[in-house]
Amino acid sequence: MSYPYENLDTFTLPKLLDRSVELYGSREFSGKVDGKSMTYKEFSTKVQHIVKMLELNNISKGDKVALLSENMPNWGVAYFAVTYIGAVIVPILPDFHKSDVHHILRHSEAKGIFVSKKYEPTIQECEDSSLSFVINLDELKHIKDLSSFKILDKVKQMVKKTVKNTTVKEDDIASLIYTSGTTGHSKGVMLSHKNLVTNAMSSHSILKILPTDVFLSILPLAHTFECTVGLIVPVLHGSSIKYIDKAPTPSVLLKAFKSVKPTMMLSVPLIIEKIYKSKILLQINSSFITKNLYKVPFFRKLINKKAGKKLLETFGGRIRFYGVGGAGISPYVEQFLYEANFPYIVGYGLTETAPLLCGTPMDKPTKLKSTGLPLYGVELKIKDKNPKTGEGEICAKSPSVMLGYYKDEEQTKEVMEDGWFLTGDLGYIDEDGYLFISGRSKNVIIGSGGENIYPEQIESVINKQEEVLDSLVLHVDGKLVAKIHLDYDLIDKKFNNLPQKQMEDKIHQILEKIRVEVNNNVSSFSKLTKTLEQREPFVKTPTKKIKRYLYM
Repeated sequence: MSYPYENLDTFTLPKLLDRSVELYGSREFSGKVDGKSMTYKEFSTKVQHIVKMLELNNISKGDKVALLSENMPNWGVAYFAVTYIGAVIVPILPDFHKSDVHHILRHSEAKGIFVSKKYEPTIQECEDSSLSFVINLDELKHIKDLSSFKILDKVKQMVKKTVKNTTVKEDDIASLIYTSGTTGHSKGVMLSHKNLVTNAMSSHSILKILPTDVFLSILPLAHTFECTVGLIVPVLHGSSIKYIDKAPTPSVLLKAFKSVKPTMMLSVPLIIEKIYKSKILLQINSSFITKNLYKVPFFRKLINKKAGKKLLETFGGRIRFYGVGGAGISPYVEQFLYEANFPYIVGYGLTETAPLLCGTPMDKPTKLKSTGLPLYGVELKIKDKNPKTGEGEICAKSPSVMLGYYKDEEQTKEVMEDGWFLTGDLGYIDEDGYLFISGRSKNVIIGSGGENIYPEQIESVINKQEEVLDSLVLHVDGKLVAKIHLDYDLIDKKFNNLPQKQMEDKIHQILEKIRVEVNNNVSSFSKLTKTLEQREPFVKTPTKKIKRYLYM
């Protein structure tokens, strides 16, 4: 297999970084929005400084070092420094509950941690860990007073050992990522240098990325999607990255778009879906004329095309790649993006595949509801295919498939079969090689007539309703029931000052209206028996997928 990257014949993160510093040394690399950016040479200097700091702390090849922080330029410094010497980085999602963080530190046996000021209290409460040092990520300095951190005396008194310069190899573990998942406890995914580097290199089969491209990073770097595509990919191509130092609220994002004028960014579907429903659709529905014209396909396309131009301006006017991944995008939102000529790509992958498996190349036609074609080096097949629909479990073979689950050979064997990774997702591949996802195998509901019912597909119809923020379809006593979290701000605006009892009646009417409208748009075996109000927002993973197992 051959990738079109000169001077990179060994697939390791140190080799990748050294190559980029040599090619793009004086170019801007990363910084905060409205802040000064460091160059590739300055970034490399910082990495080497941290390498020495790690070696002074007895860290060598194979040792685990954790990383807990919000996004910032120094996140990449810690990531590349740890992997540069063959140690293993353990990125922890900031959204994890502190008990999950403590479990990860203990289970991974991390010897040290980089942590931002914001998350220091979480680490201070951790007992029985193997931590021997803590480095403040904001300043890249040791936290010298460790009296408030529960670090074992026997660990603090470790004898200084000689750190040998060991060669980093392609199949060495580079990163240990604990998934949050929607089905239960997280697993430690072992990703090698080759997994990560080849996945980043396969980006060339989707689009051409240039040194002049500017990435705006808004997803957590501890998630594989943002880490690989939003950090390693730009490093590979000499591009620059800008980070926002606040939560990505609409006002913060609008300011960042105006300042950065990004050409590339990654997003989970929820963000673009919110923009569509709260801005574009709301404006269309505010006029009786446009609301009714929007129901006619010819006029809808014209309206969407006009709205698409405004959306491009909102993003700063230069965006040429908007990658959507982490969860399925609602068909009605994708239809808007498609008709608006917005430069989006829907990708598909998993943490276990580092992560990308599919995406639609920018120079090939997009097929609605598809996650595109396999990336360079990726093979896909459908296992246990239904002879009528062609649907079955999606299996993947790729240089980016993980080494396995950490300390869990049994679960590793369950998902590996003759070199193929069993994704647990159901779907089919059409005659042109495009992949279509039906849903998770664990979520499939079997109807009374033996039909496969995919709750995600019903939820996409429910979420199209303007009063809905989120929904979850469950199988209860042989019947389909939907829990619905409503847009209470919108409802308050519509029915302001109503007494409590009348407001409850209105909500009941809205839920019943949603049930009727959804049932008019789904197959007979997918009809809802009941719609229930979900008053509190659903608990979600960092990629904004509902943790289904909590509601089963």
